[in-house]
Amino acid sequence: MSSEFQEKKLSRRSITTIAAALILAVGLGYGLSLVGSGLSARSGNSITVTGSAKTSAVADNAVWTLNVSEMSQQVSVAVKKIDTSTDALSKYLIAGGLDSEAIEVGGVTTYANNEYVNGNSTGRIISYQANQNVTVRSKDVQLIKKLSNGMGSLLQTGVNINNYGPQFYVSYLDKLRPQLLAQATIDAKERGLSITKAVDSKLGPVVAVTSGPVQVTQPDSVDASAGGMYDTSSIEKSVSVTVSVSFKVN
Repeated sequence: MSSEFQEKKLSRRSITTIAAALILAVGLGYGLSLVGSGLSARSGNSITVTGSAKTSAVADNAVWTLNVSEMSQQVSVAVKKIDTSTDALSKYLIAGGLDSEAIEVGGVTTYANNEYVNGNSTGRIISYQANQNVTVRSKDVQLIKKLSNGMGSLLQTGVNINNYGPQFYVSYLDKLRPQLLAQATIDAKERGLSITKAVDSKLGPVVAVTSGPVQVTQPDSVDASAGGMYDTSSIEKSVSVTVSVSFKVN
C-alpha cells in the first residue's frame, strides 16, 4: 500500500472525527440551552411573597399554681403546719373575692431530709419536708393579678408559700386565627402586586399557600419562634401570623 493512499485514509478519518465532535458539541449546546431556558421559565413565572397580620388580645382565663411548703423534725408536725398554711391561703383568696370553687387543693407529699457529711449520707434523718399544691382557675384575670401582687401581706404572717405567678391564656385564639390568616394573605397579595408592578409584570393566580405558626407575645415584644410562641405572663397580648403565598407571574 502506497504512502499516498495511507495519508488520504488518515485524512478522511480526521475529517469524520472532527465532524462528529462538532455535531456532538452543537447537540449538547442546544440541549443545555433548552434546559437553561426551561429553568429560567420555571423560576421566572412565579413569585413567593410573605404576608403578615397582627392584632391585640386580652387574656380571659387564668391558672395560678402555688406551693405550700413546711419543714419539721417530725413528719406529723410538718403535715399539721401544711394544713394551717393552706387554710390561711384559702382564707386570703376567698377574702380577696375569689370563689371557693375556683380553689383546687392537691394532696400532701412528704420526704425526709437526710444528713450528709462530706457528701456521704450518715443514715440519720434531720427533718421532714411536707408540700401541697394549690391551683386556682378563674376567668377574672384582673382579680387573680391583684391577689398575686398582694401575696406579701400573707407571707408576712409566717406561712411558707411559693408563688410561681399566674398564667394568663386567651381562650378565643381559634376565632382569631382564621381572621389573621385571611388578613395575612391579603397583605401577601398586596406585596406581590407592588413587586410585579415595579418590574412591569402582572400577578397571576395563587399557586400555593403555606401558613406559619401563631405568635402570642407581650404587646411590645418582637420575639418569634419557628414553632410559635405563647407568652402567659401578661394579660394584654399581641397575636400575629405569617403566610407565604406563591403566585403565577404573567
